Amino acid sequence: MELRPIWIIAQRELREALRNRWLFIFAAGFAVLAFGLSRASLATAGYAGLGGFGRTAASLVNALVLFVPLLGLSVGAGAVAADRERGALLYLLAQPVSRGEVFFGKALGAAMATGAALLAGFGLAALAIATTGSADAAAFLRLAGYTALLALASLGLGFLVSTLTQKGSTANGAALLLWLGLVFLADLGLVGATLALRPTASGLLGALVVNPLQSFKLGAIYSLRATLDTLGPVGQYAIYRYGGFLHVILGGLLAAWTVVTFGIAFTLFKFRRDV
Repeated sequence: MELRPIWIIAQRELREALRNRWLFIFAAGFAVLAFGLSRASLATAGYAGLGGFGRTAASLVNALVLFVPLLGLSVGAGAVAADRERGALLYLLAQPVSRGEVFFGKALGAAMATGAALLAGFGLAALAIATTGSADAAAFLRLAGYTALLALASLGLGFLVSTLTQKGSTANGAALLLWLGLVFLADLGLVGATLALRPTASGLLGALVVNPLQSFKLGAIYSLRATLDTLGPVGQYAIYRYGGFLHVILGGLLAAWTVVTFGIAFTLFKFRRDV
């Protein structure tokens, strides 16, 4: 594979994504939400509970765990299936480029488009926080890092959905169902399994971090407060068992989701003749 074709395809994919009105809606919605949460949390911050930056970041975590997976899944789901449906993928593969160059070019372009949407939201949130002078730059950057890992993991899942489907509408529908499953059904299933099976703290922690959204939430909360006491015995067990390595483990889990999903998607894209 050569870098120049990958970069050219990435630029083309970025232009396609920027022409998609849904990306602008996501970016604008996230920017307004992040700015509004930041201003509201700072305005109501007091001496009880989380105050100032901590309260603002906690509000952002709850918004990010809903918004970022939806953004990544939506962008990734349309990357391959939409081009296949309208014949653009067949034309692109007829050019003197390899399937690997096409895939990684698309992945890079989609990642840049997703990053641009997130950058808008984080930029406005940082502006709102900076006006108070109470910002914790290191904690904010750690939160941004975890968010980037979650976005890439979600994007990988979106690419996997896109390579498995034949139409853009089908891919978008499957991505939405997957988002609902990760955000809502997984939590309900975990609660039901906990009540029925009564697992140990280690078993419950393992079942929790299998979901990339929960890995992100644990990592974000821990990076902001250096404690998981708010999660009860499971959080206390995680701190006791892994201590300072918890950041590495949670970040590694998100990175593993990214590598595995993109790896499977690339394998399907490369070897399936109907792709």
